[in-house]
Amino acid sequence: MKFMGNKRLFILLFALIFFIAIMGLTRGVREPVTWPEKFMNDTITWTQGVMYKPAGMVAGFFRDIGELRRIHAENEALKHTLARYAGDVARLNALEEENARLQEMLAFTERQKQADDYVYRIANVVAVSPDAESQTIKIDLGSRDGIEEDWAVVTPEGFVGRITRVSPFFSFVQPYTSIDDKAQNTKGIAVTVRENQDTFGVIENYDRSTGELIMAKISSQDALKAGDTVVTSEFGHVFPAGLVIGVVEHREVGEGLTHIARVKPAASLDHLREVFVVEVPWLDEGEE
Repeated sequence: MKFMGNKRLFILLFALIFFIAIMGLTRGVREPVTWPEKFMNDTITWTQGVMYKPAGMVAGFFRDIGELRRIHAENEALKHTLARYAGDVARLNALEEENARLQEMLAFTERQKQADDYVYRIANVVAVSPDAESQTIKIDLGSRDGIEEDWAVVTPEGFVGRITRVSPFFSFVQPYTSIDDKAQNTKGIAVTVRENQDTFGVIENYDRSTGELIMAKISSQDALKAGDTVVTSEFGHVFPAGLVIGVVEHREVGEGLTHIARVKPAASLDHLREVFVVEVPWLDEGEE
């Protein structure tokens, strides 16, 4: 054990002397580089290059993994941000659409205040039956709100239908597409035109093939013409006067001495959101 300890000390001293000698030989500026120095320099450089490339590849591999994790996290964050943005845009579009509808309805009620003394009660459409032959529209106003049967229902564009059934919280609207003079549960609409109050006719049917209302019982001498605006007549016993029904497309000879006219409805029944229930105060007072 003593010999081994002396041997280690001897090797350590020898190495120290060797490095001091090397430092002495290389101190100062020397012209040529000796071949051992060249050999050692080239060997060390080559060895460093051999070791550096794999080490650089390994380091680059782990660096790339870290970069991929960072990019993945950023992508996930961007996806969540984009989803929130898309939701916000959809909500904003819905709010803008609703605001436009409500502004239009407000303008409509303001116009109606100047045109008549009717009360227009706004109602939300809560359901629409899918049966095209017997379509019904359900609204969120009922007898609790004072709604009664046969009251007219309109949109700012025009006539939609009439109340046919009332429950405490809801009412059911029969749209103009259900008008049929052969059916017992529908009623014709007495009408005239804005351009000539002497015109008279009755909306008796709806042509599903053309999407037009059929106005009958028009006198052959009547001045009604294409382009006239059809409105409810004061001679009707169901609806108040002046509600817009549609526009005359053309007229033709009907049965006997009367003519008929085809009327394009003013109000669309597609995508109804809100409607107005029309109340005529003085009619209720008269009935009482």
